[in-house]
Amino acid sequence: MSTAAVRAPCDEGVIRAAPAPAAETRSGAWVLAAAVLGSSMAFVDGTVVNVALPILQRALGADVAGVQWVVEAYALLLSALLLVGGSLGDRYGRKRIFGLGVLLFGAASVACGVAPGIEWLIAGRAVQGVGGALLVPGSLALISASFPPERRGRAIGTWSGFTAIAAGAGPVLGGWLAQEVSWRWIFYVNVPLAAAVLLILAFRVDESRDDGAASEPLDVAGAVLATAGLGGVTLALVESARLGWRSPVIVAGAAGGVAALAAFVAVERRARAPMVPPELFRSRTFAGANLLTLLLYAALGGAMFFLPFDLIDVQGYGAAAAGAVFLPFIVLMFLLSRWSGGVVDRFGARLPLTVGPLVAAAGMALFALPGIGGSYWTTFFPAVAVLGLGMSIAVAPLTTAVMGAVEARHAGAASGINNAVSRAAGLLAVAAFGLVALAAFGAALPGRLAAHRVPADVSRTVQAQTVRLAAAAAPASSPPSVRAAADRAVDEAFVHAFRIVMLTAAALAAASSAVAWAMIDPARPARSAASTPPGGDPKSAEPPAA
Repeated sequence: MSTAAVRAPCDEGVIRAAPAPAAETRSGAWVLAAAVLGSSMAFVDGTVVNVALPILQRALGADVAGVQWVVEAYALLLSALLLVGGSLGDRYGRKRIFGLGVLLFGAASVACGVAPGIEWLIAGRAVQGVGGALLVPGSLALISASFPPERRGRAIGTWSGFTAIAAGAGPVLGGWLAQEVSWRWIFYVNVPLAAAVLLILAFRVDESRDDGAASEPLDVAGAVLATAGLGGVTLALVESARLGWRSPVIVAGAAGGVAALAAFVAVERRARAPMVPPELFRSRTFAGANLLTLLLYAALGGAMFFLPFDLIDVQGYGAAAAGAVFLPFIVLMFLLSRWSGGVVDRFGARLPLTVGPLVAAAGMALFALPGIGGSYWTTFFPAVAVLGLGMSIAVAPLTTAVMGAVEARHAGAASGINNAVSRAAGLLAVAAFGLVALAAFGAALPGRLAAHRVPADVSRTVQAQTVRLAAAAAPASSPPSVRAAADRAVDEAFVHAFRIVMLTAAALAAASSAVAWAMIDPARPARSAASTPPGGDPKSAEPPAA
């Protein structure tokens, strides 16, 4: 489970805002099939990997930093290169760049599947991130270039429906594969999907490009600085628990990351064609919507990273059952997103963007209530349902607020920026929440071990494994009663840490609600790029879904 369970905001805005052909291309149906399969591959991979993290950790003997990097290596390259990936498609051909992304993603999936250790797996995930940065915007761009305004609504609906099904079924299927076959198959399953997409592209999809894009320079400096900045900060946050804040590696990573991000801002202000146009942030609503996105998606990403560890390592769920836990969330997002788009038409974006994150914050707080054991329906289901309701209220209005805050000619850039912000939020949150979880777990563990009368020598051994969180265990040579007592102490300490993480996430979500109230324009927005494609009929455009 990750933020991939809910698609990044403005995915559909990207499609609606792009220039459209005068008529549907002859390969329109095949384009839609390729886009659905390619997008599903990326969405499913994000959710499936999170569900399998506890199994990966035990199989590869990794600490929490290792499994964090399995997620972070992918998220770092995806979030940093997403905007430039879209520009490459416009310049060199959407079919070509999308196909390259699919090929990289598929090849990297094979590398992940055969990984002999955690370091190899992390490297493979980084290559997947590069592929995803080409694949994700490429799939949206192909739809934009293949369907005229009057046909886009149906194409978007088809794409949304199938990717929602993939997002819901993926964790269950992936959990079952990891549990019953091998964790390696959560990566191998991408190979036939990639092969199918490449065959469709080769024989059924026409090439398209923006002829004017060649005259605009690529923002290579911006992409490099964004990657270095986010990478340095992430390195410092993830590795500080293991190396200490005074380590030269941590100091260099933090200082270098902050310096690179500052340089990124300076470069974007002077670039001829910046991937993040600074003038967009002069809009109070646009700046507020992106700050809201940063806080809300950080809360969601950080919280959901740790949920599978609680479900599998502490509560005793199988991986397939853990994958199914979030199905109510997916169903609510699917059923209510169009309704929440209608709420914007009646009341404006500020009200749902204030209420939705508050409801989501309540859902995250509910995750802090369960102890160890109990029925799913009385422990985790209420939290999942309330969180799903809150996100359903918020996501479609967020797209509308972002797209309505800028002129139509900037709609594509605005939607891409908000999409990238949501992914960067998850990247930074997983790193920062790791510090919170390790600190809370380390503080609680000695007391729990003492309360369960675990012998001093075994207690020291278990405490030395703090960086493994819920995977910490007594030596196999210990008597069964001692191992059971140590396991119970570890579980209780992890539940304490999990509660702190969820309450922290709830605070971030509540803060995003306050941002919405303070910064989002309360006026009901006129239909614009959020709901009307350039040159399209406003009456034919449907409210954007999540």
